Amino acid sequence: MLDLSRQYDALRKEMTKAIERVCESQHYILGEDVTAFELEAAEFLGTKFAIGCASGTDAIWLSLLAAGINPGDEVVTTPFSFFATASTIIRAGAKPIFVDVDPNTLNIDPQCVEDRIRRTSSAKIKALMPVHLYGQCADMDKLGKIAAEHKLKMIEDAAQAFGATWRGKRAGNLGAVAAFSFYPTKNLSCYGDGGLITTNDEQIAAHSRSLRAHGSTKRYYHDEIGWNSRLDSMQAAILRVKLNYIEDWNKTRKKRADAYDLLLKSAGLLSSGGAKAAPVRILKRDPNASHIFHQYVIRAQRRDELAAFLAKNHIGHMVYYPLPLHLQKTLAYLGYAMGDLPESEKAATDVLALPMFPELTSDEQSAVVSAIAEFYS
Repeated sequence: MLDLSRQYDALRKEMTKAIERVCESQHYILGEDVTAFELEAAEFLGTKFAIGCASGTDAIWLSLLAAGINPGDEVVTTPFSFFATASTIIRAGAKPIFVDVDPNTLNIDPQCVEDRIRRTSSAKIKALMPVHLYGQCADMDKLGKIAAEHKLKMIEDAAQAFGATWRGKRAGNLGAVAAFSFYPTKNLSCYGDGGLITTNDEQIAAHSRSLRAHGSTKRYYHDEIGWNSRLDSMQAAILRVKLNYIEDWNKTRKKRADAYDLLLKSAGLLSSGGAKAAPVRILKRDPNASHIFHQYVIRAQRRDELAAFLAKNHIGHMVYYPLPLHLQKTLAYLGYAMGDLPESEKAATDVLALPMFPELTSDEQSAVVSAIAEFYS
């Protein structure tokens, strides 16, 4: 699925220099490199503020708290996402309200959001948290109108979308506050865990900084119960090096995605409008969104059998995600059942991510698609 050694080989000298700089400074937590990375990331994303933290999960949680989400509040979000999308809401003392996804993009469906809000008329709903799934922004035009009409805070789960845009505006700059992850598999990744909060609201930014440091703005004086979620200088130094390359890497991912599209079509695996359903479908790319392809995901007939065949042939693949959040055992208390969110449930049975990273070669892509074609032949 991913070969980070190829990226490291190209950046080895720069990385060694950056790591040595941190070691020589002896500033390992929230040091100069963290401050510099926050400024550079904010400039890249077009936001006034960026606040580094310990992980993408913490970034979402801190964003919720800093945006004013309190115990008893409700947050509308998607069930077709990583567990942290829901667990952070719960960790904030709030309740996730799941609505279904658009089957074409698998991002949260604005019409389902609108229907759910109008159906429940709950005064407890305080925020809307879309996930920019696989690196493509959700429909922020429609979601923005819904948030404005119902006076909801827009909180972006942009964990998979560093560099993605909606109408030319970058993810992380499309709502009240946003959260990014720098987990090693992400487009912009560190050599461990790390996260980032972005906002244009000075109060949210200040609150985020306090929360990440045990609720403290002055050392040993604590205004609230926060958490230890500080970004370390080593990870920030690594991210600073990679930030210089992220734009080109994302463009290369787009080329790799286009190549997959062409290969799948040439192999006769995509729908051609005939009566017989094609074995593979690709997700729709919204013309208003610049997709950065954190993952290249297909929807495949007999997905599990195909996955087993690829594994047998030593071809990387992954299912994101095999069980929607509303059906997770630990979230059963929320009261959802099979059939409540059918598009998310269907997607869980047929999505399959193929190898995707900038250094992926054309020959490797051809081998992936040839194996898929062999399976369906």
